[in-house]
Formats: sequence, C-alpha cells, structure tokens
Amino acid sequence: MSRPSRIPAIPNIMPSSPGPNPDYRTPKSPAFIALIFILSLFILTLAASAQSKPRARDLGVPFDGTPGRNNAITDVKGLEVGHTTLISGSGKLEVGKGPVRTGVTAIHPRGKTSNDAVFAAWFTLNGNGEMTGTTWVDDSGFLNGPVMITNTHSVGVVRDAVIAWKVHHGTPDMEGYWWSLPVVAETWDGWLNDINGFHVHPEDAWHALDVAHSGPVEEGNVGGGTGMICNEFKGGIGTSSRVLDAKAGGYTVGVLLQCNYGRRDQLRIAGVPIGKEIPDHPAYDNSEDTGSIIVIVATDAPLIPTQLKRVAKKVSLGLGRDGSYSGDGSGDIFLAFSTANPGAVSPKSNQPHNVHPLTMLPNDSLDPIFLATVQATEEAVVNAMVAAETMKGIDDHEVIALPHNRLREVLKKYNRLEK
Repeated sequence: MSRPSRIPAIPNIMPSSPGPNPDYRTPKSPAFIALIFILSLFILTLAASAQSKPRARDLGVPFDGTPGRNNAITDVKGLEVGHTTLISGSGKLEVGKGPVRTGVTAIHPRGKTSNDAVFAAWFTLNGNGEMTGTTWVDDSGFLNGPVMITNTHSVGVVRDAVIAWKVHHGTPDMEGYWWSLPVVAETWDGWLNDINGFHVHPEDAWHALDVAHSGPVEEGNVGGGTGMICNEFKGGIGTSSRVLDAKAGGYTVGVLLQCNYGRRDQLRIAGVPIGKEIPDHPAYDNSEDTGSIIVIVATDAPLIPTQLKRVAKKVSLGLGRDGSYSGDGSGDIFLAFSTANPGAVSPKSNQPHNVHPLTMLPNDSLDPIFLATVQATEEAVVNAMVAAETMKGIDDHEVIALPHNRLREVLKKYNRLEK
C-alpha cells in the first residue's frame, strides 16, 4: 500500500522505528547539516502559509480582548506546534486504501528540546472521547512531554510513537524516569476519512514532533484536524491568544483546538445566528450534536494544578458563545498547563531538603485569565472554520467551508461587521 502524501511534502528523513542514533543526528555531519537546512526551509514555508490565509479578524469578525503577536498558542514563549497532514485518494471507500483525510498535531509546551515538565490539569465537559495520560496528570499535577491530537482510531499508535520518540532522543525525564505516559487526544474523522484503514503510522507522529515550530500556526485542514467537521462546516485546527493588561500581570493565554462538533442551526459567531442564516449543504442529515472537540490552553502565568483545573473548565464558556451545548455524543475534553515555575518537577533543588520555591497567583487574581481563556476559545473555533477549505472524502462525502462572503454579509445584516 502506498503511503498518503504529507501536505506539504518533505523528504522522508524520519526513521520508522527507534534505534541507534543515525548519522543525521550527529552534529556537524553533512547529513545533519542538510537536515537542519531542510527543516528550516520547511518551517519557513509553513509560517508563510499560515500568514497568507485570512483569519476571522481579517474578515471583520469582532472579538473582545487583545491577541498576542501571532494570535496563536505559540504566543506563549517557548511553545512549539507541528503537524503531519495525510491526504490521498478519492471516491468510494476501500478500507485500508482510502480515501485518506487525517493526520497528527503535536504541541511541545516548552519546545521539542526541553525535558522539563509543566504544571497541568484537565477537565471533561462530556466524556464521549479520549485523552490518554490524564490519570497521572490528575495525581501528579504535571504534564511531562508533548500533547498529541489525532483521529479516534489512531490514539494507540500515536501514543506508542511518542514513547519511541522520547526513547530515541536518549534521555530520561527530569525526574530520572525512562517510562512515559503520553497525553494523546482524539476526535472522529470517519465521515471523510478511511478511519478503519489505520493510515497514521509512527513516522507520522515523529514528523509532527520534529517539525514543530514557534510563530504562526497552520489552521484548518491540517494535522489531526484534516478530516474534521465543525458545526457542519469544514472544521479542523484553530488557535488564538490573549495578552492581559499590565495591571493584570501582562501574562499570555493561548488556545489550540481541534474542532469536530456542533449542529449548524446552533452556530453563533459574534452573537449572530450564522448557522440559521447559512443553512445550505449541512454535513449530516440529523439533529444531533455530532462529533467532539479537544482544547489545549497554555499560559505563562504562574498557576498551580488546582488553578489550571479551573482554567480548563472555563473553556466550556467559550464554546457556549459559539453555540455548543455539548451533546451526548460529543467528547469535549480540555487540558490546561502553565510554563511558569521551570524545574518544579526536579527531585533536587538548591534548598534544604530539596524544597522548591514556587510562584503562584492568588485566586482572586485569576479572573483576567479566566476571561482570556473564554475569549481565545471562542475565537479559535471561528479561526478553524475560516481557515478550513471545502473537502470531499470517502464515498464523495463533501463538507463545505464556511463561505467568507456570506459570513460578512450576515454580520453586516446584524450590524456586527467590524470595518
């Protein structure tokens, strides 16, 4: 079986299984230098692509709050995002062959070269979904390693691939352990993708991990979001950020989500009933809230796990602004982490008895962070739909993109178009 192409494609330089360090990882070797050059060009191409597409604000959609430089989760310093996008085939479904419309998205909280865990917490608004590794996140209060998002039936292979990737890099975690409990989340792309064909392979997860970068983030039909549907328009990956006022600490809150949920008639953008105004070509012929959404919240504010649990819960309010009611069949699972307090997970410190001096905001200072989370979540969903393009998948199922011109017309009708 031929492999689906990566979009955009790069040379296959990732080994399919862990083993001794190959030559391309040897500093100063010709292969290593070539690898760095290729990856640098690839990342620059991705950044340019991310910047060239219009986003919700470019279309005049009004949002509250002040975004960061990239209006993306990567506005949290040190954080990196990478995608592998798999698209191939057309027409009738042949399980194991395609059509393929899927992928993997990777988030490195402190960048791919860091081995330092972050304080974290998670919350499930409706549990018809999966996010692995959360039992230990709950008990330990730490997230150690990347967060991965893919399709429902590829969670296992991506989880194992992350472990192999970490072993291949040859260092234990900061606590000295060689075991790993990766966080991998999913939404279902089986309306457009040959989900039972298991087209995501370990090298696809490695690719997403290795090409992760800072700066602008690719949105829409990319990575784990490639085959996703949102409010019966084409959905996928979306991101946004907020920067707090100086009096609130000037902290950054970033959100990245994979949206695959919602009914068309419930969709609201900037308070306007967009779904009722644009009822054409719904993806499904039913009245259920079909699908799921995974939301990752990052911040550089010094928060501890109990506070991050509260932040994760606030995602629900941002989704509500867009019309979600979190139906029975929806897997709405959220994770929040803080990049403050580096080294907190280390078993050693320079203090007596290895005590760690930590910083944290008082609870009565959290309101601006809660509000930023709600605002960034609301915008990230709309950014995903604005960036996504019409896609035809298995058995010629077609999901249309949110039409930009009609969105502007409806916003203008309700006096909500920002000029």
